[in-house]
Amino acid sequence: MEIPKRTVTKGKRKYKFTKKNVFNGVKNTLYLLVCTTLLLLTVLVLSTRASGGEPQIFGYQFKTVLSGSMEPTFETGSIIVVKRVENPTSLQEGDVITYQASENTLVTHRIIERFTQGENTFYRTQGDNNDGPDSRPVLSENVVAKYTGLTIPLIGYFLNFASSPMGTAILLIGPGLMLLGYAVYSFRLALKELDRQNKEVAASTDTEA
Repeated sequence: MEIPKRTVTKGKRKYKFTKKNVFNGVKNTLYLLVCTTLLLLTVLVLSTRASGGEPQIFGYQFKTVLSGSMEPTFETGSIIVVKRVENPTSLQEGDVITYQASENTLVTHRIIERFTQGENTFYRTQGDNNDGPDSRPVLSENVVAKYTGLTIPLIGYFLNFASSPMGTAILLIGPGLMLLGYAVYSFRLALKELDRQNKEVAASTDTEA
């Protein structure tokens, strides 16, 4: 559809709304969004590597789903958002928790039973896609966080790659190259506009002469 030209007067300046101007505005906005997203991911990955832990923002942690044991609640390769539990003995059946299964292993499964032995609280857990419960009950002290219900599909694959040495290098170099490319592109557009204005002035002078 052809967008009609419309002139808006503001003080002594005039702004023309054309199809080209609208396209440039949308293009610049999308470019800014891409650069901002890359910058945020870079900060997230770098802060994670620096701390040696999980990505974390305002107390919320982002964990990558590495298996299909909780499908269809969340799929392999997704990112789930969890929050640290202040009182790990207050959890109930049906809650999805992330717990320390071993020294280097975190598991996120659903609580199917809660029981106590003496002063200790235990949780029996099971993956939604598993046929039976996990082999060992979880001591409340080993609960790391509780699932908030927020899942971001497929981003886990990208975050895992971004956390690798090669992925980190690309994230560091990528935004800089994009900004440099945009600066060169903007400079060339400015030169073309200046050349066009010079030609218009020259043509106007010739006409008056």
